[in-house]
Amino acid sequence: MSFRAPVRDLAFALTELAGIDRLTATGAYPDFDLDLMGAVLEASASLTEDVLAPINRSGDIEGARFENGRVYAPKGFAEAYKAYAEGGWTSLAVDPAYGGQGLPHALAAACAEMMFSANTAFGLLPSVSAGAIKAISQMGTERQKTLFLPKLTSGEWSAAMDLTEPQAGTDLAMLRTRAEPDGQGGYRLYGQKIFITWGDHDCAENIVHLVLARLPDAPEGTKGVSLFVCPTYEVDDDGKLGARNEFRPGGIEHKMGIHGSPTCVMLYEGAKAELVGPPHGGLAAMFIMMNSARLDVGIQGVGLAEMAYQQALAYALERRQGKSAWTGEAAAPIFDHPDVRRMLVLMRAKIDAARAICLSTAVEADLAHHAATEEERKAHRLREELFTPIAKAWSTDIGNEVASLAVQIHGGSGFIEETGVAQYFRDVRITSIYEGTNGIQAMDLAGRKLGLEGGAAVRDLIADIRATVSELSAGGLAGVAGQLATAVDALEDATAWMSARRGTPDALAGAVSYLTLMGEVVGGWMLLRQASKRPGPRGATLARAYADQVLSRAQGLVASLTAGAEALAALDAEALTTA
Repeated sequence: MSFRAPVRDLAFALTELAGIDRLTATGAYPDFDLDLMGAVLEASASLTEDVLAPINRSGDIEGARFENGRVYAPKGFAEAYKAYAEGGWTSLAVDPAYGGQGLPHALAAACAEMMFSANTAFGLLPSVSAGAIKAISQMGTERQKTLFLPKLTSGEWSAAMDLTEPQAGTDLAMLRTRAEPDGQGGYRLYGQKIFITWGDHDCAENIVHLVLARLPDAPEGTKGVSLFVCPTYEVDDDGKLGARNEFRPGGIEHKMGIHGSPTCVMLYEGAKAELVGPPHGGLAAMFIMMNSARLDVGIQGVGLAEMAYQQALAYALERRQGKSAWTGEAAAPIFDHPDVRRMLVLMRAKIDAARAICLSTAVEADLAHHAATEEERKAHRLREELFTPIAKAWSTDIGNEVASLAVQIHGGSGFIEETGVAQYFRDVRITSIYEGTNGIQAMDLAGRKLGLEGGAAVRDLIADIRATVSELSAGGLAGVAGQLATAVDALEDATAWMSARRGTPDALAGAVSYLTLMGEVVGGWMLLRQASKRPGPRGATLARAYADQVLSRAQGLVASLTAGAEALAALDAEALTTA
């Protein structure tokens, strides 16, 4: 089926739940108002529906290809990228000093959701570039900003993040790629990088790689990692392209999903590069890209969930089988079977909740940079940092769950590739793995984020949720508010338990359950607020269904996360080996 961009839902989430209107008071976005927001969302909808969605299925079938040492995107991708760049979408949230439009990152995030719904494999290309732009903007020299940012902003060039290696995985302390001084102020890179999204392709004239490597005097561990900028084609001081640099793709991965996005092995054989930021300061620079990418991945989860839901709902209304549980009609649409409707209601509720969390994270990030006072910026930064692992992990868990349910609703047809719904299930699976697995996000939340400012980040969040519960504890939403209050009590108990055991095996064993609990409580908060501002079944009924089906299990999650690691420690490899 064709994709229908959820413009009204996105506008509602941005204004009523994420509070994007707060950005106008900062003065940082003089051209931004709600009318412009609406126009941008509508234009993005047209692009995603008319240009990107039509090549999603064909791109999945054809896939990227590696031929004669070069990588080629599927048919239509280069033309779509040209239209995307010429339409100004690569420059939406970039500083006007480098040719950008200077609009909020939160608005760009909403547009990104539509892009990922329509064509996730394509969407990864501009997404990676956006993270590189942020890193160079904050850590690059003036020369690097002048040479690279205008071309990345215009979309004439794209970017890639070259982080991990075969022996390293997520553990960047194990990186081996070398950066040797060339005697002229630059460096030569030697080594191999893997899993490099859009590391080589034929859609842009140059690809700017940001590469983690070690200097000769680098200390052991992550403190010895530096960041380098290394373009596919050398760039002179006037910005003109020169010879091809001395690195190349060694091949592309044959993946479960996102077939249209080339995931490259990159081989560095003395490539010319420049240091970005201070020596051995690569980790800080990397986290600029990583935090941007983590929110983007959460948005991918929401976008793919939205597309899978749309197809599942259309199929449930069209497919006739069995008797309606409500009307008794024979050969009724399967939408009239309670279990199918249960799945659809939960899918819709969780998508709304995850979308609100992701867009709220984006607004908090904008306010962390542009709020009026340092005290306000600090408060927004705390909320952004707390929300980021939830946005990434909980939203991608929802994406996986919703895509799986979409296959289930299709029945046997969902297991057949021709219906198309299996692609969303395959494409979304990577989102809970890359840019830090969801287990790593959970450990970050239960460790570092829980301890921010002595626990102030979580305390302030719980106080905000309780304020909403108190405000809506009378009237039509009292039942939902009461269930949310009970879930918040559970979260507070779990937080106290985790805080007392931070860094211990018990806390690490319970971290995923803790993140799930926090995601579900924050999601319930978003849905309760949505119900108060969006009269009718879409608001109140979704919130009630979510409270009944999701918030009701909060105490069970507390029991799970406080179980500790004793049983895990007792089961060694021998005990788990098949006899």
